[in-house]
Amino acid sequence: MAPLKRHAYDVEFKLKAVSHAVEHGNRAAAREFNINESMVRKWRKQEDDLRQVKKTTKSFRGNKARWPQLEDKLEQWVVEQRAASRSVSTVTIRMKATTLARDMNINEFRGGPSWCFRFMKRRNLSIRTRTTVSQQLPKDYQEKLAAFHAYCKNKITEKKIRPEHITNMDEVPLTFDIPVNRTVEKTGTSTVSVRTTGNEKSSFTVVLACQANGQKLPPMIIFKRKTLPKENFPAGVVIKANPKGWMDEEKMSEWLREIYVKRPGGFFHTAPSLLIYDSMRAHITDAVKKQVKQTNLELAVIPGGLTKELQPLDIGVNRAFKARLRAAWEQWMTEGEHTFTKTGRQRRATYATICQWIVDAWADISVSTVVRAFTKAGIITELPGNSSDTDSDNDEREPGMLDAVLAQLFNSDTEEEEFDGFVDGE
Repeated sequence: MAPLKRHAYDVEFKLKAVSHAVEHGNRAAAREFNINESMVRKWRKQEDDLRQVKKTTKSFRGNKARWPQLEDKLEQWVVEQRAASRSVSTVTIRMKATTLARDMNINEFRGGPSWCFRFMKRRNLSIRTRTTVSQQLPKDYQEKLAAFHAYCKNKITEKKIRPEHITNMDEVPLTFDIPVNRTVEKTGTSTVSVRTTGNEKSSFTVVLACQANGQKLPPMIIFKRKTLPKENFPAGVVIKANPKGWMDEEKMSEWLREIYVKRPGGFFHTAPSLLIYDSMRAHITDAVKKQVKQTNLELAVIPGGLTKELQPLDIGVNRAFKARLRAAWEQWMTEGEHTFTKTGRQRRATYATICQWIVDAWADISVSTVVRAFTKAGIITELPGNSSDTDSDNDEREPGMLDAVLAQLFNSDTEEEEFDGFVDGE
């Protein structure tokens, strides 16, 4: 005898059967809708849940919470953070969940991305965001890509430049507050606010540089002020200041002198090297070219509009760096020690604290991430022993929405003018 075919009924059908059963009884409903009476009894018990889901839903799929008490506390924490208008990301949810699990002696809890999204679904939480427009490529970008790759390949081959002497530099604009335009919130909430210290428009610049062998040079931070802050800064970072808080000819000269020349093997200019950066005006002034000419250095300037295709830092490093920096800011906002003005306004993090975040975030970028970025940019072929997973596209990518957000958050293109060609230090 052939087995009976199972049927799937949507919520609308189930609720009709429940309503009939309430009025005429379970058996009458079973006869009317040609179903088993036990199904009617089951649906009547689920009536409250059925009325909260879409009418087209046919089943309650997904596992129940393995640690319901932990999720209760975590949901309450999310509600409290949102009540204070603090942003809540999946990163902070996982960090808080791990802390709660440790406090509750739940040793087997991992709190990965998949668990986080299942938790959000179970607790009716969602992510709010907005889309942005990414950088547009020039019409002749393919020809420019080929020309740039050929230029770099020829210089590397001709001068026998080793990976540890191939460097990419880029300026990353940042703010003292690093909120996201998305936050976990109860679905259906009409107003979604995010708490900050009011310094999300107060900017400064971080100058990052890394080498094709995976090594990273110390970051240089340019604060927007006339004098250097009088604070105890951490080691491993160079602090600068100017009225604009941005790279200019003077700061570019200082970066070459205090960071690039002092890199391993660069002080005596004995080994040929290649420096890659975009066509920002401060990078290609006559004074900078003259300073470059004094070293054993070849310069490759990325054509305008192509940093997303040719700049290793933009391709695979800046995203991971900013993600770590934002996680540090979010943790400070939720758990750090804060001071307030007389009017009750929360003060921003100190210069030294921000510098420590930058040092830690930069140190956390792996060698394989940097090498993979240079490979994706077409500057080098991948080095042996660096085929492991990178952390540039980490597991915090949230389905269907994070790409658009990152297009804005990690847009570090600093070009000020169109530039067609390359500078070789002459």
